[in-house]
Amino acid sequence: MLLRPDHRLKLDDTDDKLFYDYPRFVTHVDEGFIQQLTDLYRQRLEPNTRILDMMSSWVSHLPEEMEFDHVEGHGLNAEELARNPRLNHYFVQNINTQPQLPLADASFDAVLNCVSVQYIQYPEAVFAEIYRVLKPGGIAIFSFSNRMFYQKAIQIWRDASESSRVKLVKGYFASGSGFSTPEVVENKSAAPNFLQWLGLPGGDPFYAVISSRRES
Repeated sequence: MLLRPDHRLKLDDTDDKLFYDYPRFVTHVDEGFIQQLTDLYRQRLEPNTRILDMMSSWVSHLPEEMEFDHVEGHGLNAEELARNPRLNHYFVQNINTQPQLPLADASFDAVLNCVSVQYIQYPEAVFAEIYRVLKPGGIAIFSFSNRMFYQKAIQIWRDASESSRVKLVKGYFASGSGFSTPEVVENKSAAPNFLQWLGLPGGDPFYAVISSRRES
């Protein structure tokens, strides 16, 4: 087992669907983080491909100039997903209680997850599903910062340092045998804590862990 039972605990253990029942039309990271993520997508994603945006919201970070064959959205709030201009289709599902995705094998070229990995209680099952729905050679990009809904993040994430969180996500990919050695892109915040508290741009550290489904 990658995580112990106590690692998976949340301070608020009520159904996640209840927590996300009311839409939050806000952004959870600053403009500096969003620009870095969009630039990373611009570099790593291929146009005219199929994208799965897991644990998505009303905002898309995909480059506006890039066209894709299909962008599938997943999340816990239908109102938020309906507002996302880049989604061709979406579905609502709590992957902490039902990790199996209603998607065909090897049907996506890329799987994306932005600032939500900290809420996944059973990453072994979820990352096995990501592997299943990715085409051979397909890429997965998990990005995160130091922000979170503290009561909904799992214990091991809450207690970890930022560098330990990077190692944790790398371990999620390594929990199966089919992913390439994860690559890390990071830009730690140089802004003092009090500037981050004020929400000034550039204050949020940027981390992305990237891996691909092996060709064979």
